[in-house]
Order: sequence, then C-alpha cells, then structure tokens
Amino acid sequence: MRLQPQSDMASRTVFLLFFVNLFVSWVSAAPLTSERVLAVIEEQSDSAKYSQFLAGLKGRGFDVKLESVKKDTLALFKHGEKVWDHVILFPPKFKGYGPALTPQQLLEFTKLGGNVLILTSPSSIPEQIRELARELDIGLPPKDYIAVDHFNYDTVSNSEKHDVVLANRPAVSPAVHNYFSGKQDDLIAFRGAGHTLGNGPLLVPILTASRTAYAYDSKEDFAYAQDPWAAGTQMQFVSAMQARNNARITLVGSADMFSDEFFDMKVQKPGSTESQKTANKEFCKDVAAWTFGEKGIVKVNAIRHYLSNEPNAPVNPNMYRVKNDVTFEIELSEYDVDRWVPFKVPSGDSLQLEFTMLDPYYRVPLLPASTSPNYTTYTTSFKIPDQHGVFAFRVNYKRPYITYVDEKYSVTVRHFAHDEYTRSWDISGAWVWIAGIAVTITGWIGFCALWLWSAPAAARVGLKKTE
Repeated sequence: MRLQPQSDMASRTVFLLFFVNLFVSWVSAAPLTSERVLAVIEEQSDSAKYSQFLAGLKGRGFDVKLESVKKDTLALFKHGEKVWDHVILFPPKFKGYGPALTPQQLLEFTKLGGNVLILTSPSSIPEQIRELARELDIGLPPKDYIAVDHFNYDTVSNSEKHDVVLANRPAVSPAVHNYFSGKQDDLIAFRGAGHTLGNGPLLVPILTASRTAYAYDSKEDFAYAQDPWAAGTQMQFVSAMQARNNARITLVGSADMFSDEFFDMKVQKPGSTESQKTANKEFCKDVAAWTFGEKGIVKVNAIRHYLSNEPNAPVNPNMYRVKNDVTFEIELSEYDVDRWVPFKVPSGDSLQLEFTMLDPYYRVPLLPASTSPNYTTYTTSFKIPDQHGVFAFRVNYKRPYITYVDEKYSVTVRHFAHDEYTRSWDISGAWVWIAGIAVTITGWIGFCALWLWSAPAAARVGLKKTE
C-alpha cells in the first residue's frame, strides 16, 4: 500500500477546510425567511397594476413567481412537501381559483408552515375564499357590498358614494406589539369591502373601520340606510390569523390598497385645506412583511437556571433541593426584516416565569437584566417551595402579532437529606429546650449517684449491734 506524502495530505486538508468555511458562511448569510413566493393573478398583464408592491418584495430578496389562475399545473405541494413558502392571492375577475387552491389545500399549506396573503374586492370574492373565511371564523359580505364613510372619505376623488374611505394608521400602543403603527396623521386609502371577526382566539385585527363607516349593497343605493350589513368598529378592513404553528393568513378587503394608484394617490379629508400622499405603500409593506415572517418573529437563544448562592454552581442541573435559591435566565431575540435585534417587552406588559407541578406554585415576572446587539437577557430569582416532586420551568408568552414563546424544562426537586437539616443548636429558639434536657439529664445523673453511694440508715444501725 502506497502512502500519501505528508505535504499532499496537508494541502488537501486546507482545500477541504476552505470549502467547508465557504459553505458555512453562505448558510449563515442566507435570509431567515424563505424566498419562494407564489403570486396568483388572473392575467400576467394585471401585475402592472401592483408593480410597486411586487418590486418591493423582490427588492427585499423574495423570489416572486407570477402564475395565472387558469394554469392547470399550478400546485402548492410536490411529494408531500410545499413547493412555495408564501402565497399571494389576487382577486380573480370572473371565476374562482383552480383545484390547487381549495380551502383544504390552503389550510394544509399553513399546517406545513406556509403563509398566505389574500386580497379581495367587492365584485370578486371566490367561493373558495368564503369557505376558507368560514373555517377561520371570518364573516365576508355578499357580492357587491362596499364600505363607505360619509365623515372620513377622500374629497379629491370626487366619488359621490364616498367609497374611498380614509383610515388612520393604527396608533402606537405601549402595551401591545404593533408592527403596523405609524404617525397619527398618516392616512390609508381603502376602497373595498369590510369583514367581521368571530370569537376565534387566533384572530387579530390589523386595520379597523371607524365608528362612522358601514357596508351596504352598492346596487341598492337606498337600502343601506335602513339595514347596513356591518357598521362601526365591528367591521375590519385588514385582519389576520396566526396559527398555533406560527403560520400566518392575512385577509385584506381591498386589493386596490396594494395598487400603484393608491400608493401614489393624494387624498384630502373633508374640512381639510391641504392634500397629502397616502401611507398605503409603507402600510402594505408592513402587512406583507409581517405575513411573510419578516417581522414579529421571536427566537429563544438560550435558557439557563442555576443556584443563586453558589458562584461555581452547574448550569441547568436536573435536580434541586427544597428551599434552594434559584436564578432563571432566558435570552430573546426578534427578527426585524434583515437582522436579529434585542426583543423588548412593552412597558404595559410582563414576561413571566411559571414554576409548576400540575399547577403553578410560583408565577414571577422576568425582568431585563442585560442587552446585547442581538438579544435581551431576562432574569428572575426565587426560592424553591417546600415541596418535593417533579417541577417545570415554563415561559408561556403568547401575544398578538408575535410568534408564540412556549418553553418548558423539567427538573426534580428532592427533600432534605438527613445531614442537611439545620442542627438544633443553630436554632436560637431551641436553646430553652436544650437547656431543659441538659438539666433533666444532670439531675438524673446526680440522683443516681446519690442513690448508689448512700447506704440506708437502718442497715448501718443493725450492723453495729451485730458487732
């Protein structure tokens, strides 16, 4: 057998390490969100209407593929795996979507982690979307119903029906993670149909109608005054559903919101003297970024728990003792479009740790202890209860608009060993009883000594007479 020269072996090793490092660097540079986006539209030429929105997606690294609803080979899955990572459904003009986009197929797509952005219009809401909305507990209006607002409408468009509704962008809330908020004077132009939300716990509103808005049948101009389909803040313009696997479905009641016309539109409220450009472009960008996982993604970097009073204590042990002082730490990061940033809990909210055995024994707040460029460390300390058994550290943080944080780690809590109990002489309250025991023992020994070394008096007298 011929051996390789040592120089050749070293050169091959260096060559192999170079390609391994190159591959690792390429993987680490890959974006967090997957890139494959399927945009389903009636005709390829219709995409020019949404050119700015689609160009924004491509500029952020998404691989957008336009497909017609008429394409027979359109499919979401191949060999049981999803072909696309995200789907955008533009409203079809006449018929509905094909057999590849049934409600069952779309729900199965979300079960595999896919995200769906649905754009509708009053004249085109396919039956597949209505059935999907019923599955999600969302109420869609009948065909040709539009939303109007006679107090918040665009005066520049000169629409007598006041169907170009102007909605204020959601305000910044200190107690809620809101990725769609902006300036208070930002106006969003909406022309379409609203919808209502049921009691589903996974549904979250994004853009809500004002108190003076309502929806009516546009073909019957006088019927709306007596019986509107929906009115006020019960009507939503944009809503979303985040599944338990963190897949997202967003329903938008106006496809025109995402069009170039509304991106560049200048609007003016009644009573205002100046017109202003709409905030549709920024708002729709935020809606797409949240739906496709560019925002609101929270990651747990590390979890540590250890004894508080021992500097060299092991990290994450499997066993503790009752009444131990324990410190718990968790590192949280949040993805923001293209990088990881420290996760911040809103000022009116609280991140909590539960120490549970069937039911929580403790529920204590986790407070920020330190911040690095990529994560925030939250920590708390507490004393383990006087109860042995199997306990669990659990962080269960579920809030609207962010991915769910549910981490659980089990540990065993044992009782005191026989040589770990506090000795009685170390307890000041026991000194009285110890003294009583000592006096009793001393008295008994003294009594026994006197009894043993003291002869009876009668026995001594009898002994003398015998002599």
